[in-house]
Amino acid sequence: MKYALSLCLFLLYSCGAPNAPFSWDAILESDHEAFNTIMADLPKYELQINYTQIDRDAEGSPTLTSHEFLVDTMRYFYPASTVKMPTAFVALHHLNELRAAGHSIDRNTIMHHDSIRPPQQAAVSDTTHASGQPSIAHYINKLFVVSDNDAYNRLYEFCGQERLNQTLQDIGAFGNSRIRTRVGISGFTTKDNKYGNPVSFLQHDGTVVYHQNESYAGDSLSFPYLTGMQKGQGYYDDVLDSIIMKPFDMEAKNFINIKDLESSLHRVILPDIFPAAERFNLSDDDYRFLYESMSKYPSDYDYLEDQEEDYDGYVKFFLYGDTKEAIPDHIHIFNKVGFAYGTLTDCAYIFDTESGVEFFLTATLLVNDNGIFNDGHYEYEELGIPFLAELGRLIYQHELTRDRKHRADFSKYLK
Repeated sequence: MKYALSLCLFLLYSCGAPNAPFSWDAILESDHEAFNTIMADLPKYELQINYTQIDRDAEGSPTLTSHEFLVDTMRYFYPASTVKMPTAFVALHHLNELRAAGHSIDRNTIMHHDSIRPPQQAAVSDTTHASGQPSIAHYINKLFVVSDNDAYNRLYEFCGQERLNQTLQDIGAFGNSRIRTRVGISGFTTKDNKYGNPVSFLQHDGTVVYHQNESYAGDSLSFPYLTGMQKGQGYYDDVLDSIIMKPFDMEAKNFINIKDLESSLHRVILPDIFPAAERFNLSDDDYRFLYESMSKYPSDYDYLEDQEEDYDGYVKFFLYGDTKEAIPDHIHIFNKVGFAYGTLTDCAYIFDTESGVEFFLTATLLVNDNGIFNDGHYEYEELGIPFLAELGRLIYQHELTRDRKHRADFSKYLK
């Protein structure tokens, strides 16, 4: 497959140490039907890809080389559940700040949410945990393994909108990205999302060991204007129960450009390449916990047994999103996906303990052929997810051909 010559003139960015000559033309060739459908009409599908190669020296220190395809950090796309990943990182960061201030709590401490204004809801139990009690650790596990919306919302409320965004900006992970709303829950206005529920941490006997008051995000956070925030030709209005034939306005919704999204993951997978001020405040044990949480499958949890989501590739779109076959033991994918309004996104660190291959890959695309948003009619299964799976395979096959003088020691990422 050869796409139009003009596409070769789009931005292709490389940084870091040079490797073999790189060409998207050499990678993005496939006889895969869904893949070629997307490649034949790139403007329609709003495709963006960021692929980051990793080269190690004799001591194992990495150098990153990023290659962009149609990346536009100023063009809006709906990030959906990918906002959950940096929120999980900041939740642990905030927890460690509280511990440093002398509070005897950790990620496994029971955490209850209060509700003091509509439409907030309390959370004082969790039937998916053996203890019946919620905690930061269990919320993070649910967030990664099945992209649980409530788990994210509780961490969003714990962090608070202002602290969440300010932390990501302060460490340099976010440029023009913003996390402004809960997800998968109705009734919250833009102002409602500025409020974070009060949160209490408790001992098993019910004694409160730390209480965090309701948070409120003022107007100190500013976000630049983005292109493409008016989407499609119409949208379904839940309140009116009808299609409104005018573009869907996404100005007040979350946004993470794919460079910022991947940057947050870099800081967890390869924290040592960043100065201390540009890292999350995480302990070695936090990193081990995150590596385990990001790598788990639905089958690792009893409460998901026999559920529709109980297969390895459920929220791992690259390489295996289009199959229910088991992912081989030597392939490891630490990632976060998002899918809503027809937009599919995946951000992943992928490594193979047999070949030594390792790389970061982030991509987003829109599969909404009828141009109507919020109507539930999108081409995820037949087009979007097969495309991302094939993209992952093409990048992986390219990685197998690269000269890799020094292999990484993957032991720290494994259980």
